[in-house]
Amino acid sequence: MASVLNTVYSIRLSSNPLRTPQLSAPPISLSFSRRRLVVKSTETDTDEVRAKAPDKAPAESGSSINQILGIKGAKQETDKWKIRVQLTKPVTWPPLVWGVVCGAAASGNFHWTLEDVAKSIVCMLMSGPFLTGYTQTINDWYDREIDAINEPYRPIPSGAISENEVITQIWVLLLGGIGLAGLLDVWAGHNFPVIFYLALGGSLLSYIYSAPPLKLKQNGWIGNFALGASYISLPWWAGQALFGTLTPDIIVLTLLYSIAGLGIAIVNDFKSIEGDRKMGLQSLPVAFGTETAKWICVGAIDITQLSVAGYLLASGKSYYALALLGLIAPQVFFQFKYFLKDPVKNDVKYQASAQPFLILGLLVTALATSH
Repeated sequence: MASVLNTVYSIRLSSNPLRTPQLSAPPISLSFSRRRLVVKSTETDTDEVRAKAPDKAPAESGSSINQILGIKGAKQETDKWKIRVQLTKPVTWPPLVWGVVCGAAASGNFHWTLEDVAKSIVCMLMSGPFLTGYTQTINDWYDREIDAINEPYRPIPSGAISENEVITQIWVLLLGGIGLAGLLDVWAGHNFPVIFYLALGGSLLSYIYSAPPLKLKQNGWIGNFALGASYISLPWWAGQALFGTLTPDIIVLTLLYSIAGLGIAIVNDFKSIEGDRKMGLQSLPVAFGTETAKWICVGAIDITQLSVAGYLLASGKSYYALALLGLIAPQVFFQFKYFLKDPVKNDVKYQASAQPFLILGLLVTALATSH
């Protein structure tokens, strides 16, 4: 642009040398003005390209494994069954499955017989693929506008699966999970269908967590605690009720552990900051900022487990308390190595490395309460 203006300026100058004093200033000013406009336009275009780049990358070079697990970085898929599995986010099933194991261990009545193993597997199917799958699918459905901002390549905002197909999946998973809960009550010989009501209550909690008008996830504290309770307390209660009875101390202890679940839930909020802010959701990273929220996150996880270790120690179960402390140490290490450095970039690395120690700590606590 500058070269064109200078050429024009030279032609005009040579054609009328007598008017040089009057013509010299305006072309120079015009040249600078246009240069500024060109620079601004170029910067804006660059920003737009940068903003769109992450949206395109997963579709072009995403991972098939990430797609099946339902995590970010997923390959764009056209197979409807793979898309349906992706919506249920299998990566979120293990904590629920493990919660059933912990509940069965805490009951003190689980035996390695064919019947008990079969019961526990059905309970795991209810808690994981069915009811967690229902929870994740309905959450994606009500988050479709936020995902259109944060992850527009996900199945629902990208149009890879239709509205009717999503709604059908939600109902199939919900009714299937509640049906399995009723079956477990009959199988266990319960006079009161405790597992059925736990499944029903958990499903209702999942609905009001994601759906308006309550939409608990709009409040970072309430929403994340509800999520933590769903992932830790409810499957534990189901496993323990299947093989034994629930006691008040177990209910209190698992609800306390759900505060650690609150911290885990905050980890997932960091990747959605932009969309949450635009949609008015007060997740903790939005409400407090990234720096403060990351310390709230690790504080909730660590202080909760340290409190449980203290409870076990005070109960005369020192070996279990020491075992739990040994499992907290590597979690703190990975918090400093990954999460606290960059909670947005390293969220998956942190969860993959630290959470196995947390769920092992749950089993240690369950075994301690069974003795």
